[in-house]
Amino acid sequence: MARRSKRYNQSSAAFDKHRPYPPSEAVRMVKTMASARFDETVDAVMKLGIDPRRADQLVRGTVVLPHGTGKSVRVAVFAGADKQPEAEEAGAEVIGGEDLVERLASGGAIEFDVAIATPDMMPKVGRLGRLLGPRGLMPNPKAGTVTRDVGRTVEEFKGGKIEYRNDRYGNVAAPIGKASFSEDRLYENLTTLVSEIVRVKPAASKGAYLRKLSVSSTMGPGVRVDVSRIDRP
Repeated sequence: MARRSKRYNQSSAAFDKHRPYPPSEAVRMVKTMASARFDETVDAVMKLGIDPRRADQLVRGTVVLPHGTGKSVRVAVFAGADKQPEAEEAGAEVIGGEDLVERLASGGAIEFDVAIATPDMMPKVGRLGRLLGPRGLMPNPKAGTVTRDVGRTVEEFKGGKIEYRNDRYGNVAAPIGKASFSEDRLYENLTTLVSEIVRVKPAASKGAYLRKLSVSSTMGPGVRVDVSRIDRP
């Protein structure tokens, strides 16, 4: 079992780990406990009432956080020559067509956090499935990363759009900002994320859907949130 730092243990002892706190109070506690020497990321983790083994209960999509994540996002675009100027103007860092596919397939460095592709490029990008898939970088229509509207999509991801998906245990984890964000901004990002996850509830999911929610910073303990007290946009 991994050993926890003294600071982590002190933070954990300062609150009741089994008690769900009002969302604004939980956010304030996470900010207070984020005392690392760098600007820690604040994450939200939701336990959903889904069966992740069933295709009709998978939860995946994108959402634009009103205040972004505080992280600089590097975007790659796989597109033909007609769309490459649009991608460059929107701020994409890595741009190419078949040449980019060949470079990555030959062992080129993956220097991006999000990959966007035009539909006509997907048969070629498909060759990179084993390379990009395990890293969560494979363009996918459900994530909005396969599109002809390249410029707008690049701008959205650079402006705070994030992708979410459930893991094999039925959990969804996503960043909601940095510890340096104000409490109001973290709260608004949290409520936006929760509202989106509730909106895309699979019709096949029965019983309680949003079962648990916790927030934490990179180096801090998780604080449970009372989901019944979240104001949804």
